Amino acid sequence: MAAILPSLKLDPMHPAVGARVTGVDLARQIDTELAQEIRDAFTQYSVLCFPEQDITNDHQADFAALFGRADTADRTKEDPDNKQSKRGVMYVSNIKENGKAIGVLPDGEMHFHSDGAHRDTPYRATTLFAIEVPSVGGETKFAGMAAAYDALPADKRAKFDTLQARHVFNYNKTTREEMRREDDVAHAIHPLVKIHPDSGRKSLYVSRLMTCNIVDMEPDESEEVLQSLFDHCESPEFVYEHKWTPGDLVIWDNRSVNHARNDFPADERRMLRRYTVSEPDAD
Repeated sequence: MAAILPSLKLDPMHPAVGARVTGVDLARQIDTELAQEIRDAFTQYSVLCFPEQDITNDHQADFAALFGRADTADRTKEDPDNKQSKRGVMYVSNIKENGKAIGVLPDGEMHFHSDGAHRDTPYRATTLFAIEVPSVGGETKFAGMAAAYDALPADKRAKFDTLQARHVFNYNKTTREEMRREDDVAHAIHPLVKIHPDSGRKSLYVSRLMTCNIVDMEPDESEEVLQSLFDHCESPEFVYEHKWTPGDLVIWDNRSVNHARNDFPADERRMLRRYTVSEPDAD
């Protein structure tokens, strides 16, 4: 008797970006056909949320590997779940154990950004699994950068297609005001507009937290153009705000989506487990 395949159901979460996926248990092995269905949905929606999951570190690493090379760098010295056999896990958390933080980016608002933009080969995708969440706040906002590009006037699209921008990374910095603009900070230069390798859609590739300047443009003009683009991309018509529930597994496409975090009460616990996905040949 043939096995009965899970029934994958997709419900869009916002007109510009994101879909809720039900009918799949990520703690079970994903066969080739279902994996392709999930990848196709990812290409279409750029952000997927799988609610009510009960998964370990290894399940999450296996899921991440469906989309590329699941990163295996040592990213944390702590393993709150005590279940890790595959490296690469990172915890985004404000929790301390024995006086030491178990994770990174513990609290506060975090401006929009794209993971790995400071690298020559940015992260392809990021997965985040909710373990503990505060009663209010701490939502993650996702901006659909393809929809934001499409909404620009034709003359601006043509101009931006030709530009490049410098992106920087400051560890544990969460606002543009904290950005370091010196040359000795980790940085990379990328086109201001990227073409997605799977969908073929063009997306703006700028973010308030990480885009430092437009290459070969005077500083004042660069900042004026960037601030205008940031405001445009962060308009509600392009942004889905995700309120976390424990058991949510969310994956987003860093090639076409920016994300940000709302502030939350510092006296409430928040812990999410993170695995990133790199291009197969990335360092």
